[in-house]
Amino acid sequence: MVLAAAMEAIGYIARCASVQSTSERPVYVLQFSLIILAPVLMAACCYVIFSRILFLVVPQEARTFRLCWIPPRFITPIFVGCDIFALFLQLSGAVMISSVEATDKDAKDKLDTGKHVAQAGVIIQLVAFGLFAVAAVRFNFTSKRFTRSLSERYEKVGEKGHCSLADFYQVRSIYRLVEFTEGTKGYVSTHEWPMYIFDALCIYPCVALFVYWHPGRYLPYLGFRLPKGAHGSSDLEIQMR
Repeated sequence: MVLAAAMEAIGYIARCASVQSTSERPVYVLQFSLIILAPVLMAACCYVIFSRILFLVVPQEARTFRLCWIPPRFITPIFVGCDIFALFLQLSGAVMISSVEATDKDAKDKLDTGKHVAQAGVIIQLVAFGLFAVAAVRFNFTSKRFTRSLSERYEKVGEKGHCSLADFYQVRSIYRLVEFTEGTKGYVSTHEWPMYIFDALCIYPCVALFVYWHPGRYLPYLGFRLPKGAHGSSDLEIQMR
């Protein structure tokens, strides 16, 4: 998340510089790539943290397919894997689109190829977001029966309450899909305001909420992988204590 926030900041700084130097292609490529790719990393953070919440809240014997309609053990591999693949496709498409010269004989073919590759990345991201939203909503209902046992196992957890993060990423991804579909001469690409409304305005609250409700205040372990044996509730209890 820290890396993604830094990418967003550098991307918008580079965008401001690009406005002043419209002929500088490297600056344009930098801002275009960073602003597009940063939210993909943010989504990966949400996937990993959701998995950590699940393993913290739910006792081992209750972690079944019915819990969130996705095998809890594979939440991180499935969603992060899709996210990495979407990141690769969007990066490839963004580089293809931004590196095309107007004087190239095959400029149109290159633009179309880059557009289709980037579209594929965004579509994969949208599908992953949709499945993640379903799993999160399902878990929101099924996890309520563990509230009492959670408070008993972790004395201070019950006092902190909980918060939810609206799916701002979904809005932003739909906007990017429209942008890639229209091409470089479409309305979205040739006007500045849609990016700040449907991209910046969606991403900023996500970063702000992570700052206010820092996961480290609620979760005992935030590494990409759980420690050996942490799939059992007893290990997490020991860490919390």
